[in-house]
Amino acid sequence: MTSLVMEPPTVQPNRSLTTDLSVEEIIRRGRSRRPVMHGVWGLGLLSAALMWCSFTPLDWGPLGWLALVPLMQVIRLRTRTAWMYTAVYAAGAAFWVPALQWMRLGDPSMYIAWLALSLYLACYWPVFVWLSRVAVHRMQVPLLVATPVAWVGLEYIRGFMIDGFSWYLLAHSQYRFTTLIQISDLCGAYLLSGIMVLCSAALAMVLPATVWQRLRLMPKSSGSTAAEAWTKTEPVRQTMIGVITGCVLFAAALGYGAVRLNQGDFEAGPRVGLIQGNFRATVKPEPGRKIEVYNTHCNLTSVAVSHHPDIIIWPESMFPDPYFEVDGDLSDAQLRSVAPESDPERWRTNPSEEVLKSIAEGSRASLIFGMSWLTARSDRMDHYNSAVLVDPAQGVLGHYDKIHLVPFGEYIPLQSVLPWLSRFTPYGYGFGLTHGDHAEVFQVKDWNVVPLICFEDTVPHLVRGMVATAQNAIDGDVDCLINMTNDGWFVGSSESEQHLITSQFRCIETRTPMARAVNTGISAVIDGDGLVREPVTFFDLDRYNAGESQPTSMRDPETGEYWREVNAALVVDVPLDRRSSLYVWWGDWFAAMCLVASCLVVLSELVTRLRRRNTHAVATAA
Repeated sequence: MTSLVMEPPTVQPNRSLTTDLSVEEIIRRGRSRRPVMHGVWGLGLLSAALMWCSFTPLDWGPLGWLALVPLMQVIRLRTRTAWMYTAVYAAGAAFWVPALQWMRLGDPSMYIAWLALSLYLACYWPVFVWLSRVAVHRMQVPLLVATPVAWVGLEYIRGFMIDGFSWYLLAHSQYRFTTLIQISDLCGAYLLSGIMVLCSAALAMVLPATVWQRLRLMPKSSGSTAAEAWTKTEPVRQTMIGVITGCVLFAAALGYGAVRLNQGDFEAGPRVGLIQGNFRATVKPEPGRKIEVYNTHCNLTSVAVSHHPDIIIWPESMFPDPYFEVDGDLSDAQLRSVAPESDPERWRTNPSEEVLKSIAEGSRASLIFGMSWLTARSDRMDHYNSAVLVDPAQGVLGHYDKIHLVPFGEYIPLQSVLPWLSRFTPYGYGFGLTHGDHAEVFQVKDWNVVPLICFEDTVPHLVRGMVATAQNAIDGDVDCLINMTNDGWFVGSSESEQHLITSQFRCIETRTPMARAVNTGISAVIDGDGLVREPVTFFDLDRYNAGESQPTSMRDPETGEYWREVNAALVVDVPLDRRSSLYVWWGDWFAAMCLVASCLVVLSELVTRLRRRNTHAVATAA
């Protein structure tokens, strides 16, 4: 890629700027010397390519330590080039669009949501570069400090904006390095992301600008220091401090991880049966589909029962019929008013309750079902995505209503104000589930379990808060997290692996194991170290019906990949983890402080620009 630009400006001896020039002329001359550096596009796209390769499906995790090095060179440039932020935004889009391509598989209407989310997330890249450049060049903050603070602050706010999207944190690329990722129980995955960015900054400082010149990503100029003229060159001492700091933090992370792994003295917990159907999710199910789904899950449940599980878990929304609940003494007319599509008799008899109890009785185990929960109130009907606990002796004991709903997948934001937004969902106007408002603790025998539904396990602050709230409520430990998911929307993509990776980090952050029952897979039990445990048995119903031998592992021995898209029952013993987590105790203070620092950079720049504008106005008036 060529990068023909103007020569770096030289200062002529015995020549000074004339004081007769107007402010406009000075600005015009300064702008005329701004280089048109096409190499910025190459640097940005190189970072995008390295970042994409770091995550699934390629999963080349070590590249995560190098991914931001090219982008660091853009930050170090002394002069902002023409179209620089446009190039960085395009690089961000070049990463997010292919990374999130699995979103389009849900429904044709999801193409719009896929592109919209990708283009929104791409905005974080130029914001990161801008924040870092302001801190480095105008506030004289070292690159080693500015870039980790800006990156972590943006990762943190990304978990809240537009209901949050905490997928593909930089730290997630390191999930296979078990010892390294144990520091997540200190400040969440954000701490590892910060260390990785700091190491990238140190490497960027070590690499001379001539390296980028040889790659045709820097301007070709004459003179031995021509390349350095465009780039901020840190003092040798600062560069050495950066290298030493990166090495020390990396070694400290490994040392801490080794200590924490050695402390993992797990206790025997509940035996769980994870029921994994293989049904592609669709907006309009085919006739008879509900019966097939129900029968398949019942057959797999009967297989799990032979291994005497304490808890059997069905995935999200796999029980075909809703649970009907009437809040108060409502008449038939009131029921027809709030739920015109339902017969009032169904609200009175609630046929699902007896079916749920009969399955639990036959299983001789507690069951947690993923299903719809409908509550008729005097003025409305609430429709929840719920996890329902059923005891074989007592029937339905409780339910948890999903708190963190997926925009356009489970509700339409601002639907009453902007009804046209319903075009971006396959369900149309009027669709929308009701948000739950609190976490629940299900008590099964002597164990306390906290249910999560679908993508809730991808939100760090949500899971941390639910565990902390549950611990305070029961004045004890949460023994296990239960995740019920339907990943049947994204069959054949890397979404299932990436979803599992986020769950692994939640287990380390809270030092709490998790049992995941996932339609189409990947169902698994993850221990407090973030490791996926091999099941006691892995039963493949499809192989059984075909007369083939059963797998001996939950991974394909030839490819090493998890078995997916199979009707299966996994029986796994949950290892209880009695270690405490500082992250649960003190929360997101580290990431929040990075965000506050980033906001202060923005505020400082706004004040500086305001002063310049006032000075310019005074000079013009004079």
